[in-house]
Amino acid sequence: MASPHADPPKTDTSSGGAPPSAGARRAYPDDSVALLTRGYDFGAGVWRRVAAGARAAPMRLLGEDALLVRGADGVRLFYDQTRIARHGAMPTIVQETLFGHGSVHSLDGEEHRHRKAAFADAAYDDAQVARLLPLLEHEWRSEFDDWISGGRRSAYDAAVGAFGRSVMRWAGLPGTLDAQTRWARRLAQIVDGFGAPYSPAFPHAMVNRWWSDRHAKNLIDATRSGQLAPAADTALAVWASHRDASGELLPSRVAGVELQNTIRPMIAVARFVAFAAKELHERPAWRDRIAAESAERGSWVQGPAATMFAQEIRRTAPFVPMLPGWAIQDVALDGMTLPRGRRVVLDILGTNLDDRSWTNAAAFDPDRFRGVDDYETLTAFIPHGGGDVRTGHRCPGEKLAIAGLATAVAALSDHRLSIENSGLGVNRRRLPTMPRSGGRIRGVDSRSRCPFH
Repeated sequence: MASPHADPPKTDTSSGGAPPSAGARRAYPDDSVALLTRGYDFGAGVWRRVAAGARAAPMRLLGEDALLVRGADGVRLFYDQTRIARHGAMPTIVQETLFGHGSVHSLDGEEHRHRKAAFADAAYDDAQVARLLPLLEHEWRSEFDDWISGGRRSAYDAAVGAFGRSVMRWAGLPGTLDAQTRWARRLAQIVDGFGAPYSPAFPHAMVNRWWSDRHAKNLIDATRSGQLAPAADTALAVWASHRDASGELLPSRVAGVELQNTIRPMIAVARFVAFAAKELHERPAWRDRIAAESAERGSWVQGPAATMFAQEIRRTAPFVPMLPGWAIQDVALDGMTLPRGRRVVLDILGTNLDDRSWTNAAAFDPDRFRGVDDYETLTAFIPHGGGDVRTGHRCPGEKLAIAGLATAVAALSDHRLSIENSGLGVNRRRLPTMPRSGGRIRGVDSRSRCPFH
């Protein structure tokens, strides 16, 4: 059985005088275009500049020297708020399309910690996860029934609807199921288009961002005026009443942005569901195992095998490739230095697949998560960011995401569904990506199936 290693030993950078700077060894071409053209294989090209297993590699972004880091050492550096700041590091056009203007993702220091605490209260507590579970089960049963009745919706499309309706009801948002599904599709398209500014998907994402900001602001205003009365523990109530560190109510537009940042990550998990369909198709033994587990438990939520499978999907599936930050003091890692004011970039996928952090890192093996109850202690496991949830930049919706993905894995493992073989290829040059078809699903009716097919 494979399992995560303990954090690898720190690299000794103390011998032989001062380490070289990121740009001192040789001049590299600007890597910005390569990031767009090579997609998820971009990092591999940068790592070829240094010795195998290195924790830091030189690069150039937007005409300036930068440092690409990975592994547990890279994570510790990147999430050390005394050395790295996030504000302004991500290109504005990407930041504001995905996260929205004025969001927590653009904050640092006490301002960030204060607002992050509201996210943690709204989404991170176990009681909040428990509220979502029955909604997830209900919505996936609805999608399952549709497939059995002849529907041909992809796993991705089904997940957008199921996750969207679940998380919106959980968040206390009003609206019919159809209206919630439509908004979920808008939010999903923002995720689909934000990373491709060269693509028609990007202006589409900007339009959906404008519409979603306006709609969310209206919900905040309606709650503040008393037209809506969500329960106190819901995200809508939390953001409508949230005050900044000086005691002032957030502007309703910013509160609406943060409301979206509470629900959108759940909808974004639909991309992981498409990868889950691909992996389940290619691993029938795991599908049998999860189906048997669900049948025995009489439920699709929180099955141990389904959860292990979900965690391995999150570790291996290409989603967010990297995150940028600013060095607010000179930094050194693994024989290299970078002066303050330059970008430090954390290789997310390279860390999740790091040979020095994981046993047989390239293999898809859900059993590596057997008995790992506290995944946050795995420093090199960062599909939803790293560091501390309440004080750092780790996504507070990660527990919700795991619960949702595990439920989807269990539903797709039911043998009354067929996962079709076509369209499961992945374009690694597109950011973000997923299997082309989204994972085509159809119901299987054994009574009418031809015995020769």
